[in-house]
Amino acid sequence: MQRKKLVIVGGVAGGASAATRARRLSEEAEIILFERGPYISYANCGLPYYIGGEIPDRKGLLVQTPESLRERYRLDVRVRSEVIGIDREARTVRVRDLENDREYEESYDALILSPGAIPIRPPIPNLHHKGHLVVRTIPDVETIDRWIRHCRAQTALIVGGGFIGLEMAEQLLGRGLCVTLVEALPQVFPPMDPEMAAWILSTLEKRGITVYLNDPVIAFDEPSLDESAAASVAVLKSGHRIPADIVILAMGVKPEVSLAEQAGLEIGELGGIRVNEHMQTSDPNIWAVGDAVEVKDLVTGQWTLLPLAGPAVRQARVAADNIFGRPSVFRGVIGTSIVRVFDCVAGCTGASEKRLKEVGIPYLAVHLHPSNHVEYYPGASTLHMKVLFHSENGRLLGAQIVGKSGVDKRIDVFATALMAGMTADDLVELELGYAPPFGAPKDPVNIAGMIAQNVLQGRVQLAQWDEVDHLDRSTQALLDVRTATEWKSGHVPGAIHIPLQHLRNRLDDIPKDMEIIVMCRSGNRSYYAARILQQQGYKVRNLTGSYLTWKMGRYAKEAAQPKPSKEEDKQKRATSI
Repeated sequence: MQRKKLVIVGGVAGGASAATRARRLSEEAEIILFERGPYISYANCGLPYYIGGEIPDRKGLLVQTPESLRERYRLDVRVRSEVIGIDREARTVRVRDLENDREYEESYDALILSPGAIPIRPPIPNLHHKGHLVVRTIPDVETIDRWIRHCRAQTALIVGGGFIGLEMAEQLLGRGLCVTLVEALPQVFPPMDPEMAAWILSTLEKRGITVYLNDPVIAFDEPSLDESAAASVAVLKSGHRIPADIVILAMGVKPEVSLAEQAGLEIGELGGIRVNEHMQTSDPNIWAVGDAVEVKDLVTGQWTLLPLAGPAVRQARVAADNIFGRPSVFRGVIGTSIVRVFDCVAGCTGASEKRLKEVGIPYLAVHLHPSNHVEYYPGASTLHMKVLFHSENGRLLGAQIVGKSGVDKRIDVFATALMAGMTADDLVELELGYAPPFGAPKDPVNIAGMIAQNVLQGRVQLAQWDEVDHLDRSTQALLDVRTATEWKSGHVPGAIHIPLQHLRNRLDDIPKDMEIIVMCRSGNRSYYAARILQQQGYKVRNLTGSYLTWKMGRYAKEAAQPKPSKEEDKQKRATSI
């Protein structure tokens, strides 16, 4: 094989993985890895846990060092070296040595771009202020740690409710700060649908974190005489003022494409570098991987951005393979992700209901609330699940799960099934590991498939949680088949209450000229009731997820309403006196 000179721009997951894969493929290749920062390969996803002390030593974040890469892989690693230009015709890159303040050129046969992404910084007045910090690199978290210690921070404001925002909320609260989280969208954790993300919101609020949804920051002010803030005071659209000793800007990231743009490479509509299935850019001698590229969504078939380490590593492998003569394809992404917020774990894969509506894919949504393992074994807890299937062929489209234990196991099964193109029927037939401490003979994954199978085969029709508050009471009736104790603890206003065990003896109490929406706690008993009624000639639908999903969906809608300001609170109290 002809000796190649491979130049890689950017380290961390994409660049470092491409370099080590390239070396495994070729001992003869000259491989140069440039990194603008001081660290070549570190655990970006672990940064919040260093702030909170769960990762006590910064060294634990270092996956590889320049020295280890040189010794093990014989790589030419150059940190504090910024690539500032590409001459595609000459096949050279222009490098600025930040350590010695000099510039030079380096040639290449093949070039891999792994520049990553940069934090989004909207045009908010006074956004760039002392004490306003981001979580992207090891120097970033070192700065955060120093700032907290320096000003003895007591209050923290987190702007953004995505992965970093949620993780930082957990870690800063654990560090003893009073935490407020502000999100411009009507929900936290955007990959999920609102009624599922509401379980995360509930966890935050139970832990004492104040959350403002649907209420963006419009400016940052200096503190007034009655406001204590070492950083600044955030002014929300609603008029709320939130003083903070430290502000974490976690509003997401966007692809770092300045170098690619200067080189004239094709940039996609979403702002990422456009690549083909081989991770090759519009220049046949340049490849790109990681957070900076647009990739295909395997569910929707559309271009998307997915700044996660897992896809970056796989893309790096594909790029290196193709450069060294091993034809390889990156099929696309399904967006599998997971986050921990205190004792709440939330995982998702595939498309959300929001996304399916946007792209016009016909779908069936089922909600269920099974236990993570058999209930008779100590420690059982509830899994809150939403699973989406194609309404015509039953193909799995997406899954969302929130719970305390067993979320990771199930979301990985769903992700595997989704990649394999499995249907509801396939999920029913999956043979999964079972013993009392780990699961049940009918695993939650199996149950989700069974529910969808029943719908697809016409055994039952479903109603969704957001229909309940809009029922036409002249033609539709809501039937609650829970126990009397459950009913007293909370119920939907206007519902008919007949416990399941009394249903067959009280059919005369149920209007036969109306459509009956049946509900229970989670949708299981109401399915039995629906089957009874359907066989008695009633027009009936089962409320999927039932009371638990309806209650959380309503909570999500209420939480999305901006909190009243102090003046509005005063007026409300004055009116009520």
